[in-house]
Amino acid sequence: MDRFNDILELVNGFIWTDWMLYILLATGVLFTIWSGFCQYRALTHGVAVTSGKYDNPDDPGAISHFQALSAALSATVGLGNIGGVAIAIALGGPGAVFWMWVIGIVGMALKSTEVTQSMLFRNTEDPENPHGGPMFVVAEGMKQWGLGGIGQIIGVLFCLTLLISAVTGGNMFQAWNVGDITREATNLPGWATGLTLAVIVAFVTIGGIKRIGSVAGALVPFMCILYVVIALVVLAFNLPEIPGVFSTIFSSAFSPSEASGAFIGGAAGTAFLWGMKRALFSSESGQGSSPIAHSAAQTKEPVSEGVVAGLEPFIDTIIVCTLTALVILSTGALTRGDGANGADSVFATSPTVTMHEWMADGTTHRGWTLGEVRTFNIDGEMVTYGVTPLPDRTERGIELGGPWRNLDNVFAIASGGGANEATATNRVMLTGTVHIPEEMEASPTVRWDILESDDSEVAHWAPLIETSESPVLVEPALYEDYMGATLTAYAINRQFPGLGTWLILIASWLFAISTMISWSYYGEQGIVFLFGEWAVGAYKMIYCALIVVATTGIVTSTKEIGNLSDLGTGLMLWVNIPIMLIFAGTAMTAWHSYFGRLRNGEIKTTDEHRKGD
Repeated sequence: MDRFNDILELVNGFIWTDWMLYILLATGVLFTIWSGFCQYRALTHGVAVTSGKYDNPDDPGAISHFQALSAALSATVGLGNIGGVAIAIALGGPGAVFWMWVIGIVGMALKSTEVTQSMLFRNTEDPENPHGGPMFVVAEGMKQWGLGGIGQIIGVLFCLTLLISAVTGGNMFQAWNVGDITREATNLPGWATGLTLAVIVAFVTIGGIKRIGSVAGALVPFMCILYVVIALVVLAFNLPEIPGVFSTIFSSAFSPSEASGAFIGGAAGTAFLWGMKRALFSSESGQGSSPIAHSAAQTKEPVSEGVVAGLEPFIDTIIVCTLTALVILSTGALTRGDGANGADSVFATSPTVTMHEWMADGTTHRGWTLGEVRTFNIDGEMVTYGVTPLPDRTERGIELGGPWRNLDNVFAIASGGGANEATATNRVMLTGTVHIPEEMEASPTVRWDILESDDSEVAHWAPLIETSESPVLVEPALYEDYMGATLTAYAINRQFPGLGTWLILIASWLFAISTMISWSYYGEQGIVFLFGEWAVGAYKMIYCALIVVATTGIVTSTKEIGNLSDLGTGLMLWVNIPIMLIFAGTAMTAWHSYFGRLRNGEIKTTDEHRKGD
């Protein structure tokens, strides 16, 4: 898995270059200006269309505007809002929130445009089961230009990226997060969570887009209201902290985030990168997925659905993601507060730093870890860790996170004389795993990963260990590594001990199920484009099987699951943004024509349609 993760990091490093994010921002700004600030239209006319004011029962489509918005939101308002935001803040610092807001605003323009395009080129040969999405946009659009072969190739390429994103971010990321927080709350094995999720998703998706729209229409409002109420209650108890949180968010967006407690710091560039990536993953703006759900909406006016779609990033990022961020930052969950409350457990003394050398692929590797170096036979593979005794957990740690459980992820903070570009500090996080033997006489331990000193990102640590002038210093605090949604649960637990885990557990199950059913449909439409209806059954079985796979321990850290979700999101952006730009003029012409007819009274309301009948 380490080798696979290294490959993912290499690929993501190329996909997520800074200039790609600049292109995305520029595209969003372009459509904002070209459309005449469509964000305003979404918040006004979009609300009216969603409410059914302009519905016509004779229009083609399978679901209402509200159901289409709910189906798309069920994919976007998911664990990206609970777990993804937590990852962004944990890795990028408070400044990441600012860049999430930026994406939320320009994302409204991206979403309105891409959905308008899909509605213009959707396939309505079967009015009860329309098909749409960027693959149909480029295939049909280029066919009209006499370039059908090229359009078909690009459509196939988009579908391949769509399927990668469906099974990673839309499926495995969700299942993994639910499995992790369920284990944290109930000690239930991951496979049991995965199997339950798979059965539920299978039952809903068998009914197609109409059942998905119906379930989403009931589930999304309920889960959004539930989560918003939870967050607002927590924030009400932390009102004095809110002004300081906003100040920190703005200052950290353009300067390094200050390291404190369990947070090792974040450079401004790191905040920019993680804020953008997590907001894109959460809102799916410019990704090309939401247009697939919106293409099933019942309307003959393509732009009307584009306006509705503009509401998604506002609800998802500006409202829900912001609430998650404020909860984590105002409760002190990021830094673990004052240390006494934040440290889950404390070493008697600073752990011993141990150097280790080994041979791999004919090359000598050097690294460092904590405690005694031991090699273990794990599933037939010899793996080396540093080993230290597991300290007793403090009363506060038990109150917030429960007693230590086998395979809990933990970390310690070390500092030295080198500079870490990702954090703008000289601090580094060393991760480990709790191991509690079944034998009563055996002592619980922590198995620490080895941080390679010949890796470019941590090369500066090698001389620190070898010289007395700047040694590696390990802080005498052991922290539980709350990953994704569990960090948000921990934040609520800091305010209401024991309650946060259960509230976030319920919300996570609802969010994950809603996201997985919508992404199952997205992937299904990709399969239809590639192979036809006959392959859908096999796809659904594979999709549900991967839910179980994600919860069986194949993915074990925030870094790994982040790499998986980033891969799918990044690949889709690389294909969809060019499609959006190619057909930008077509969409904007339709956009301005629609609002011109709306001003002239040519767009009829539902009541006017009825009078006409």
